[in-house]
Amino acid sequence: MLCIGMLSVGFGQTQQDSVKVEILDEVVISDSRFELKRENSGKTVIKISRKEIENNQGRTLAQLINTKSGVEINGTRSVAGQNLGYFIRGGNNRQVLVLIDGVQVNDPSLVSNEFDLRLLDVNTIESIEVVKGAASTLYGNAAATAVINITTKKASKKSISANFLSVVGTNQSQDEDDYRIESFTNNVSINGTLDKFNYVASFGNQFAEGLSAAASANPEADPFSRYNVNLKVGYEINDNFTITAYGSIDRFKTDIDGFPPPNFTFADTNDEFLSKQKRVGISPKYTYKNGSVQINAAYTDIERETVSAFGSVNEAESYVFDAFNKYTFNENIYTIVGLNYGDYRTLFVADESFTTTDPYANVVYVTDIGVTVNAGGRLNNHSEYGSQFVYSLNPSYKIDVKQGYAKVFGSYATSFIAPNLSQLFGFFGPNPDLEPEENLTIEGGIEYNTKKGFRVSGVYFNRDEENTIIFGANGYENATGEATIQGVELETEVDIIKDLSISANYTFTELKDGTRIRLPKHRANANLGYDVSSKTFASLDVQYVGEREDTDFGTFSNVDLDAYTLINLYFSHKLLANNKLKVFASINNLFNEDYLEILGYTTQGRNVNLGFNLKL
Repeated sequence: MLCIGMLSVGFGQTQQDSVKVEILDEVVISDSRFELKRENSGKTVIKISRKEIENNQGRTLAQLINTKSGVEINGTRSVAGQNLGYFIRGGNNRQVLVLIDGVQVNDPSLVSNEFDLRLLDVNTIESIEVVKGAASTLYGNAAATAVINITTKKASKKSISANFLSVVGTNQSQDEDDYRIESFTNNVSINGTLDKFNYVASFGNQFAEGLSAAASANPEADPFSRYNVNLKVGYEINDNFTITAYGSIDRFKTDIDGFPPPNFTFADTNDEFLSKQKRVGISPKYTYKNGSVQINAAYTDIERETVSAFGSVNEAESYVFDAFNKYTFNENIYTIVGLNYGDYRTLFVADESFTTTDPYANVVYVTDIGVTVNAGGRLNNHSEYGSQFVYSLNPSYKIDVKQGYAKVFGSYATSFIAPNLSQLFGFFGPNPDLEPEENLTIEGGIEYNTKKGFRVSGVYFNRDEENTIIFGANGYENATGEATIQGVELETEVDIIKDLSISANYTFTELKDGTRIRLPKHRANANLGYDVSSKTFASLDVQYVGEREDTDFGTFSNVDLDAYTLINLYFSHKLLANNKLKVFASINNLFNEDYLEILGYTTQGRNVNLGFNLKL
């Protein structure tokens, strides 16, 4: 599918006028936790719908998100098991929070406390929202540069439905041209509704071999395998009270390459990495006149092992409890008051843990004169670092124009990132004297959106970081100076020609103070999608990644990596009655571009995928 940047043209069975209305009336949730029209949102929220996911079948979750403005997920273009770096608005993994069905998920045993997107099967996902910028008032610790809110698939209204997907493909570098089938992805799900009971059950697996992680003279394959088991059930006790429960097992294993002593150059080592997460949760919801009370509670058990000269075994668990009351005073005022509790534990040399207990509140005021104000506050209560108040103010002003609206918006928000357990007590360079990181983010932008199928927006952002946690000569430490990152994001969507859609985005990111590797200053994506007929769809994706620096561990100095451009093609066609069967094909890196994503590691050359999706 598409690995870099994005230009898409789409042709679908939906009427073009309907698509234009969808663009104008798009609903966003994550920036306020209420269903608000995009025109009343003062944040830059990326919405990836189920339709977009199905028009990109064959891609991973990280590859799909990586086509959006402000986002660079490093590692998506390398061997399947490559570590992922979340460089969103110049930040890194510890500054990005991931939610699954509204529940914070992370791994307290990981160095950056993040959730590993390699664990998830994109075929289990209904939609994705990415809120860029600080969102700590609603979501707490780590939500400094982005929140990735993942909503899993919902049950069909029929008593039983089934979905089968299978993809096979090549997995080769730029130096290979034998096009052997070495990549396999499968997913099967059964779901439905029986009176007041609904259910979704799925199993998925992925396997890939052929590529070596390290770019060496005599490479050997480093296979990747993953399986996912998911079950979600719901029961409607009455018209006002529903309860949802879920459980999942996500596991992957990958061979990895490292840099053994004494020269610390990358080599084909016989190393392995294994990760397994088991999650169970429950979410009761009571709805009353003008409001609702909901609880999201989850338990996660984590097992990770690295088999290498620097090997380690990690066992971790987390308990997350989020209770909140949403109340709408009228059509103009929306409020939410909640309490978020987290208990995180990890075994290093000894058992280590911390807890967070955060009360929070947020209000959205939509006036009749086009002004919307989204404001909130949160008191972070950390068992190791005491209390820290964070807040946000997010005003916007909309004016109606012919067939649409124009909007200006801004945001002033603070965030708080406590050191994680690995940085404090882990196996590599721990420092129990670390101070929390504090962030201040300012942004402002404009948007113009019409029913004629045209949207354009531009955003400027600036973030100051204090006590940035870095890895120094003696391990983890707080940077002595502040770091400042600023940038500009531009986006456009055009659907003015029947059956043809065009989207494009550009991101400029500048690190004014400090040094960060693998962060491109310039990045662009474009996507053209064309509905050849009511059954056939085709798209062309283009991604450009500009120059950036990476560290040469042979000399421990930074070197420049060249810019590159990737082009991808995708085709799908629907068969059988009611379009129940879809077959699709993709060509990634069409011109076999030779490039580096991570210094010393292999990248993907031209590869072909073939697949089918059957819905019953």
